Amino acid sequence: MPLTKAVIVPGNGAGDVERCNWYGWAKKQINKIPEMTCLLENMPDPVTARESIWLPYMEDELQCDVETVIIGHSSGAAAAMRYAETHKVFGIILVGAYTSDLEDENERESGYFNRPWEWEKIKGNAGHIVQFGSTDDPFLPWDEQEAVAKGLKADLRKYTDKGHFQNTQFPELMNVVHKLRAGT
Repeated sequence: MPLTKAVIVPGNGAGDVERCNWYGWAKKQINKIPEMTCLLENMPDPVTARESIWLPYMEDELQCDVETVIIGHSSGAAAAMRYAETHKVFGIILVGAYTSDLEDENERESGYFNRPWEWEKIKGNAGHIVQFGSTDDPFLPWDEQEAVAKGLKADLRKYTDKGHFQNTQFPELMNVVHKLRAGT
């Protein structure tokens, strides 16, 4: 199946996602690609980002499927990984991904971190896995980001100066989307 859709799943607490970080910019850029569409919506339960709410929303409302690349940032990356454990998707692009609740009560309540990650299922259901991580991320230790890359054998794009990827533009992401669309 060809790549026809991108769904951006934001980090928790993003507020108005169209104006937060690079999300709205990326949506506009992706929607310029012929025969591609990009969805970006304010998620339900935006602060705690509960798996029990976000994953059904991704399936029922955003309709993530085999022609979809899910672009997940922070807790959106955790949602993308859990979604791919049980759903076939074209691919996942993980931005600021991590493996544990970081000893944070809100992260614990989200439900993503209460069981082991099923790396093999994710790899089997996601045709392409690309990960962006930065060693200077102020929220995510590098060893957590690296554990995701190793577990998924992801195409890791490692940086030392991108922090938690909260800029207003993200051209490196667009390069990956264009390559996936072109099949290269």
